[in-house]
Order: sequence, then C-alpha cells, then structure tokens
Amino acid sequence: MSATLNARSHPTAVSMEPSGSRVVGLLAGSGRFPILFAEAARRQGLSVACVGIKGEAPEVLAELCDSFDVVPVTTPTRIIGAFKRRGARELVMAGKVHKTAMYTPFLFWHAISDPRAVRIWFYGALRRNKKDDTILLTVIDEFAKDGLSFRSALDFCPELLVNHGVLSRRRPSRSELDDIRFGWELAKEMGRLDVGQSVAVKDCAAIAVEAIEGTDRCIERAGQLCRSGGWSLVKVAKPQQDMRFDVPTIGISTIENLHKAGARVLAIEAGKTIVIDQPEVIALADRLGIALVALDGAEVEAPAA
Repeated sequence: MSATLNARSHPTAVSMEPSGSRVVGLLAGSGRFPILFAEAARRQGLSVACVGIKGEAPEVLAELCDSFDVVPVTTPTRIIGAFKRRGARELVMAGKVHKTAMYTPFLFWHAISDPRAVRIWFYGALRRNKKDDTILLTVIDEFAKDGLSFRSALDFCPELLVNHGVLSRRRPSRSELDDIRFGWELAKEMGRLDVGQSVAVKDCAAIAVEAIEGTDRCIERAGQLCRSGGWSLVKVAKPQQDMRFDVPTIGISTIENLHKAGARVLAIEAGKTIVIDQPEVIALADRLGIALVALDGAEVEAPAA
C-alpha cells in the first residue's frame, strides 16, 4: 500500500487508504516509541492519523500511518485541525518533544500567530510554572475543548512496559544496590517535584540529576563529572505519573550512552518504564557488562538486610 500526497493538505501531509473503521490519533515526537505504537495500532486493525511534531517525528511514520501531517509544536490550532480533519477524536502522545525548544530564540513570535498557543503558553502554563505536567495538562485541557481526548499509548501496546527482575546476566553488587536505594529516593523526589526522572549516583552521592536536558545529556554530564566510572543511573516514574504522557523510556541508545560515560548499572521501575526493543537492549547490556534491573518501590525502599 503506497503513500500518496494529498494536495488539499499541508505540503508535508501524507495520506493512505484507511486500514480500519476506528481512527486513533497519534501526536508523535522523536524516537522509536511512536513507530512501535503505530505498528501495534495497525496490527489491531486501527486507522492511525498521525500528526508529527516538526523537527521531531520520524519520517518513516508516513509509511506506517493512514495519514501523516507535520506541524510545528507552536501551532496547536493546526494540530487540532489536522486531527479533526482526519476524523480522530481519541488521541495518544508518543515520543520525545525536547523541552529546550521553549528557549528557542523568537519563540514568542512563532507562537503569537496562533491564539491557542497564546492561551496555552502565555495565559495557561506560564501563569503557574513550566513543569512538564503543567504544560502537558494545559495542552490536554485545550484539546478537550474541541472534543479530543487523550489516552495512554500503553493501552494499545502494554508489552512495552518492563517486567520485574534482573534483566541482564550481571547482577548489581552490594555497593551498587546501596547506590540504587540512595538514587531511588532522590529520583522519586525529583519526580515528585516534576524536575526529572533520572539520577546518577556513586558511593551514595548524587553525581548528576536530570532536568530540562533529558536523560542522555544527564548521562553525558555524569560521565564528565565522574571520570573514574563505575556509577549507577536510577530512572523512575514520578509518584504522580500520568501514563498518558512522559512515561520513562529507555532504549539501545541509553545503554550505549551509559557505557560511553563509564556507568555500570541501570536501575528502572518495573511496570512503569518503557523499554524499546527490549531483547536488543538486554543483549547489548550483557555485551557491555552493564547490570540492568527493573525493581519496584517496595523492595528498593525496604531496609537493607
């Protein structure tokens, strides 16, 4: 089934024959997550109407989705219009939209032409703060005014959530488990404050805390600050995690970056973390000697034996 340009749409819009009667909208950022969601939705016989964030969404989505519109993140009116035009009323978010875009030069002038952007950014989120949850919940509320509701992408592909257990061949040492417990408490507090989800730790000292830069840059910074290596990264869900967006995610690049930065352990939260391409991730962790564990709060927060 080949993709064809739709002359009535945005120049970067692509349409294909519908694959099913039920249409689900995909608001796509970067990475593999939106690709895996689109594949899972089509396996379930759903039509996928994708609106990709310009500069973020993978181009391959044009081949996987029944329609593909590329729209700047600063134009929510166009995003909403694209979903309504495609008949999507039920939406999911998948993929990363880099928050550093907030500080793009002349952002105000890009956004001011869209009344909804002004309402979301300058009268909604800005009045309180620019935390991830504040911004995204404001966006969700704005979409709801047009009858568009968001669901968790994991309702369609729950197999992406990691199960509990030691995933790698190598198990964390006793001192590494101490670091995981220490980092877990810090990461949960950072999540509660909606600052970030990852903390780099060695010898029960915080080396780096994720904020606006994202996990990969946090890992890079930890490697620069801890030249001796042998540190651990703890990545958890927020205590108040809304599974419709910002679910902690790791993939092959996470393991590669950890190895490059000298890390020896990655601890993630079971049942609340997405592992993209899990068999390949585990195989790479084994090859590089990184201990990969998926834990739950009860066991981590319990006193050490």
